[in-house]
Amino acid sequence: MHGNVWEWCLDHWHDSYEGAPTDGSAWIDQDPKDAAKRLVRGGSWDDFPVICRSASRINGIPREAYINIGFRVVCSSPETLA
Repeated sequence: MHGNVWEWCLDHWHDSYEGAPTDGSAWIDQDPKDAAKRLVRGGSWDDFPVICRSASRINGIPREAYINIGFRVVCSSPETLA
């Protein structure tokens, strides 16, 4: 899937992984001013191939529109919700 469009993530933007959760949960800031930028991953069709990987990360402002950023819908089966 990498390289189609950048994908919005639930996590807020941070310059590094220092202080990130280690349990796989989203890294959400409690301070609203810090929550303006969100994490975007994966590269898109208009990037160099080396950028089209899950480790590629940039930041974006959710209220702005970009032609190369989308999102992926993830659903859990009822068995995993129990």
